[in-house]
Amino acid sequence: MEKLRKIYTQAGADVLLIEQDFIRRYLTDFYSTDGYAVIDGNQCTLVVDSRYFEAAEKSLKNRGIRLIEGVYKQAQELLNGAKTVGVPYPFINLSRAESLKKDGYTLVDCMPALRSSMEIKNSEEIELIGKACGIAEDAFLALLSELKEGMTESEVAALLEYKMRCFGASGVSFDTIVAFGANGSVPHHETGCDRLKFGDAVLIDFGCKYEGYCSDCTRTFLFGDDGKHGEFKKIYGEVLAAHELVKENIAAGMTGREADEIARGYLRRSGLDKYFTHSLGHGIGLQIHEYPFLAPKSEEVLKDGMVFSDEPGVYLAGEIGIRIEDSVFLSGGKVKSFMKKTERNLLIL
Repeated sequence: MEKLRKIYTQAGADVLLIEQDFIRRYLTDFYSTDGYAVIDGNQCTLVVDSRYFEAAEKSLKNRGIRLIEGVYKQAQELLNGAKTVGVPYPFINLSRAESLKKDGYTLVDCMPALRSSMEIKNSEEIELIGKACGIAEDAFLALLSELKEGMTESEVAALLEYKMRCFGASGVSFDTIVAFGANGSVPHHETGCDRLKFGDAVLIDFGCKYEGYCSDCTRTFLFGDDGKHGEFKKIYGEVLAAHELVKENIAAGMTGREADEIARGYLRRSGLDKYFTHSLGHGIGLQIHEYPFLAPKSEEVLKDGMVFSDEPGVYLAGEIGIRIEDSVFLSGGKVKSFMKKTERNLLIL
C-alpha cells in the first residue's frame, strides 16, 4: 500500500486508471488478461469479470485491495467526481484516450511515476527474477546433451521451451531464438527449419517467466569443431572480454551511455565496434524490455535495485554472429549476475 500511495502522489492526478495487464499485476500482484485497477487517494480497486473473480478473491484476501466484479462500466463509475485521470501514455490505446476525453476528463501521464517505482526492484522481485534465471539455465544445461545433428532450429527451440516449463516456468519471456551457422549474424533471427550440422556455431537467445518475472540469456557455442573456426574463436574471446568488463566496471551512478561505452569502447580497439549493432542492455522485470536502457544515447542514471541485461555482440553479415548475455542487477553499487550455472567461455560440444 505504501508503494501504491507513492505512485498515486507522484502521478499528480485525481485518480489513476490502469488496464494494461503487466502494470495491473505490478500494482495488485494479481494477473488477468482483462481488468482495471483504479487508484484514488484512499484505496486501490481491482475490477475483473467473472472469469477471474474467484481467483482474485483468493489472491487478494487481506491484501488491502478492494475487489469488484464487473467490466469497464464498473471501472468507469469509480472515476465519478474526478477531473484528472492518470493513464500510462506509452500503453493506453487511442480509442480509450479519446473516450475519456469525450467524457470530460483531463488526462495525465502517470507512466513517469510508475516507471520510477518499477525500475527499482525490491528483494522479492530480485528473488523471482533469480528463480526465472535459474530455471532458464537448468533447461539450457539439460538441452545440451540432447542436441543431435539434423535437428532443426525450431525443434531445438521447442525442446528448450518444454524443458523450461518442466523446471517450473510459467511461460517464455519472448519467442526463443535459435540460429545455426551464419544465421547467427542476424541479431533477431527468426527461428526456422535449418538443420544442425557438425561444426555449426549455435546462438540461442532464451528466457522464461516465473510468477510473471522474466529472465534473459544468450549463449553461443560450437556443435563440434571442424577446424574452420579460427576467426570465430578470436572474435568470441573479444566479445567475452567485453561482457566481463561490463560486469567488473559498471557502478551505480553511471549513465546508460557510459555503461554501453565500456563494451563498445573495448570492441573499438580491435575494430569490432561497427559490428556491435544494438545496445548493451535493457531493463528486465515483468516485461522483457523495461527501463533502464544501456545504450549510446541513454543518460539514465543506474541505481541499486535495477535489473538489466549485459549482452555485447558482434555480427558479420552472412558469416558470424556471437552474443553473450547475462541478466544482472545492481547491489551495493556493483553488478551481480543472476547466471551462475552456465559457461561463458567458449563451449564446444
